[in-house]
Formats: sequence, structure tokens, C-alpha cells
Amino acid sequence: MTEAHHTGGCLCGAIRYRARGAPASVNVCYCSQCRRQTGSPMPSFATYADEQLDLLSGSPATYRSSTFAVRQFCSTCGSSLFWRRDGTRELDIFLGTMDRPGDLPPPAFQLWTVHRVPWLPAIPGATDYRGDKTSG
Repeated sequence: MTEAHHTGGCLCGAIRYRARGAPASVNVCYCSQCRRQTGSPMPSFATYADEQLDLLSGSPATYRSSTFAVRQFCSTCGSSLFWRRDGTRELDIFLGTMDRPGDLPPPAFQLWTVHRVPWLPAIPGATDYRGDKTSG
């Protein structure tokens, strides 16, 4: 049996990646930084361990967006690709960059729901956190 994999990349095609196996989680984040970076009121992610990600082409640029995390993107087209908390061995991949995001499970939780725009309903079955998972 072959291991499942999910491919994706940026808008211009300069950066391509493959995520191997199942993600640790799938989630939505409504924080102001994620919304501003993506231009979307509802950015979503799949979390993978570092060793599950293969960068197939290109090299993402890195921006330190806070005191505890960096964001990676294509410096040519600007596509948001990855989010990484300092000191962890995993990263979040923006679902919108995956070739087939519908192949992943639905989000298990929603972060920073205190900032969710009022016309977006909660995702059925997903746990709501008013902040991040540690602050609740």
C-alpha cells in the first residue's frame, strides 16, 4: 500500500511541495494576521511534521510576523504557503495552495473565533477556540 500524499504550490508555479501521509490536524484561523496575509476572512491549514514535507522546487521567502512565528510565501507571486511556530518540528500548510484540498478531512477546530466575521457561520463539528488552543 502506498502512502497518501498531497501536492501543492504557489500561484506562479515557482514553488511546489509534497506533503506525505495524513496531517496532524486541519483547522481554520480567523486571526487578523492570517486574514491580512491571505486576503481571506477564513484561512485554513493542514498541520504536518517537518519530515512529512518535501520541497520539490523553489525556495519560499520568510517573514517574521510575530515574536513567536514566521510565515513563508513565494517572493515572485506572493502566495501564502506555510506558517511555523518557533521551536516546533511542524508547520501549517495553507489549504488554498494544495492541488486537491478537498481530499483532506474537514477542519477539526477553529482558532481565534473572537475575530470571525459575523456573517461566517461556525463549521459544524469543529471545536471553537476564542483564541489559540492554549488560551481557549
